[in-house]
Amino acid sequence: MRRTVDSILESYRAGTETPRGLISRIQAEIDADPGRDALFIRRLNAQDLEPYLLRLERENPSMLPLFGVPFVIKDNIDLAGVPTTAACPDYAYTPEHSSFVVELLIQAGAIPLGKVNLDQFATGLVGVRSPYGVPSNPINPGYIPGGSSSGSAVAVAQGYAAFSLGTDTAGSGRVPAAFNELIGLKPSRGILSNRGVVPACRSLDCVSVFAHTVGDARAVFEAICRFDPNDDFARPYEGHAIVFPDRVRVGIPDVKDLCFFGNASYENKFYEYLDALSGIPQVELKTIDFAPFLDAARLLYEGSWVAERHAAVGGFLDRYPDAAHPVTASIIAKGKALDATFVFENMYALQRCRRRAESVMREVDLVVTPTTGTHYRVSEVLADPLQTNSNLGYYTNFMNLLDFAALAIPADRTASGLPFGVTLFAPSQSDHALMGFAAMLRNEPFSAYTRAEDRMELAVCGAHMRGLPLSQQWLSIGGKYVREISTAPAYRMICLHHKDPIRPGLVRCPNGADGASLEMELWSLPVDQVGRFLSMIEEPLGLGSIETADGKWVHGFLCEAAVASLPSSEDITHHGSWRRFLASRY
Repeated sequence: MRRTVDSILESYRAGTETPRGLISRIQAEIDADPGRDALFIRRLNAQDLEPYLLRLERENPSMLPLFGVPFVIKDNIDLAGVPTTAACPDYAYTPEHSSFVVELLIQAGAIPLGKVNLDQFATGLVGVRSPYGVPSNPINPGYIPGGSSSGSAVAVAQGYAAFSLGTDTAGSGRVPAAFNELIGLKPSRGILSNRGVVPACRSLDCVSVFAHTVGDARAVFEAICRFDPNDDFARPYEGHAIVFPDRVRVGIPDVKDLCFFGNASYENKFYEYLDALSGIPQVELKTIDFAPFLDAARLLYEGSWVAERHAAVGGFLDRYPDAAHPVTASIIAKGKALDATFVFENMYALQRCRRRAESVMREVDLVVTPTTGTHYRVSEVLADPLQTNSNLGYYTNFMNLLDFAALAIPADRTASGLPFGVTLFAPSQSDHALMGFAAMLRNEPFSAYTRAEDRMELAVCGAHMRGLPLSQQWLSIGGKYVREISTAPAYRMICLHHKDPIRPGLVRCPNGADGASLEMELWSLPVDQVGRFLSMIEEPLGLGSIETADGKWVHGFLCEAAVASLPSSEDITHHGSWRRFLASRY
């Protein structure tokens, strides 16, 4: 059964479903699945799930953008109180806190069902390197589910979760998506926090998202795309302002650089997909030199980044040599022997690839490739684990080394019924533009992805912020996030409890005294939509001018000062932001 974020939220709004009833049904479905033990490393039981359900029964669904939506977590990502194994039982530890992204999802109302299987230490694209077994590919059990995020993809494809978290260093968020007919979002490096994630290559790792629709992937992305100052590799996301031109230049690899490893069905499907693309008026296909990307891809497993994998878990494997899967151990062990000179030579080689790739990307807006050139049977991978894995990374291994955003999408099925998928990629920070373009290709509703019109900026401090319930009002009329800002230390924040849902009001203190600096977000709207947006704003809020921390003034929403003295109004200034006030209530 296919479950989506939108369908679940709609069932709650219609009153035909409740989180408790949905979770009970899903648990029964998993109980009836003979492959559950190879899928889940640790399922949450009824006692584990009860706090999440009780909390949702106290909350207003409209205040939580992922209210009651079930998801699963790749077991190299922390969930508080549940062991993290990275598919190595001897490595297991129990974290006190959830990872940054999991915590944000829980705050948004999502319900974790448990931790799922993976290629051990997130090393592999096949999904068969785990002591917990091989998650069964739901489309054809004789074929691999893809890795390393095997369980994350299978759980969504089976309908147990509406979305899942994986990780992607070399293709682990895209290959399983292709083999399970899913959307696989590999965001720009650093814009989703890796705090609370067992590293594979710390400088390259990305948390990834699996879902059935581009819209669902975007909803999850919006909930977890928050800058984490405690992640050394985190970067702010600025991609809301990036748009593609009216006619999108789509790069395709030169035919000499395409490789399908003898799979004629996949080759035919890719050319059929290109034929379909060529018929879209908004698309211009351009052949590109794909060599710089392939040269970079070879550096990942043939070069110094294997040493980074050893830096992540090599110390553990040195102490416990029998703890790891033999193939995993052999790959990581290679990194121990690499010297510093070799590492720097590879860094220089990668930089040369970057310069060449940048030149290519100036000719196009994005590139489309097969997600993989073929799909292997489980028996084929077990017979030749290294070469089959290498072949699957042909179109994926360069992505994080060259700093691209990528999105894997289903394309078709072959005559034998196997799924075939393609990947779109574009420069870092193009995540929203990529998702918008992919939604257009799939005939999904989505806000515009092409050139922006005249726009007006507005500041907000409440439920219209990213990932909060009313942000959909912005998005429905072409609103785009610009950046985080703070007020001058001259304002107080009031919670308006007499409103449903509750919301904050920003009040400027008399003469600017006794106030605080409060967090806000700056968004932009098409000028012709500003009036429509203002009509959605209820009293006692109104449009005014707000002084920012850097001494500038922006348009934004202020609250009538008299409302602050009402018995139903609570001063929440000390929290510093509406998000932190909401978090304090959980």
